[in-house]
Amino acid sequence: MKSYIAEIFGTFCLVLIGCASVVTGGFGGIVPAGAFGVGFSFGIAWVAMAYAVGPVSGAHLNPAVTLGVFLADRLPAKDVLPYMIAQIAGAIIASIVLYVIVADKAGGYDISASGFGQSGWDPENGFGTGAAFITEVVVTFVFVTVFLGVTSKKHATMLSGLVIGLTLVALHIAFYPVSGTSLNPARSISPALFAGATAIGQLWLYIAAPMIGGAMAGLAAKAGLFEND
Repeated sequence: MKSYIAEIFGTFCLVLIGCASVVTGGFGGIVPAGAFGVGFSFGIAWVAMAYAVGPVSGAHLNPAVTLGVFLADRLPAKDVLPYMIAQIAGAIIASIVLYVIVADKAGGYDISASGFGQSGWDPENGFGTGAAFITEVVVTFVFVTVFLGVTSKKHATMLSGLVIGLTLVALHIAFYPVSGTSLNPARSISPALFAGATAIGQLWLYIAAPMIGGAMAGLAAKAGLFEND
């Protein structure tokens, strides 16, 4: 139970801080410069949670990471669904708290006009669906591969959490304009519930693609593709 509570709290902090950088900080509309603000917000939040709750739950904070860890034979099957439920619950609580905060803004806060930190792509003015899907698969594969590599028994150090967070920052800087660099279904589900039909309509991509990328990383780790012989 402590592990599940840790995942709720860790994902809550990750989504609250990361999405707030878009909603209250306004970085989401400043592309590509906004990628730095959003990327560092998510990345530093992940670093903080890695050290805060990592010793308790492993600080997955992401269903795609949990799937990868499971497929790499590093998490019991009985914990997979509870971890994912805890992560989504933590993310939804974060969006509720963020909504309460922005609702008290002078003049109100128009989600339809300003968004709510939701993941999304714009095939009319930006990158197409194919580019967004491939991006989410690839960046999640890279992220989960790094996570599994630096947290393995052979390579885990006190710097592991920092490496994971900086990887998240780098991926945001490189690919934020393409898909918003979600690589986390929980992070995408929660703001979409508040953002409306368009965000919900695009949610399938931010669930399917990261889970595929996470599964690929887990299977690659299980096969020892990135381990010394």
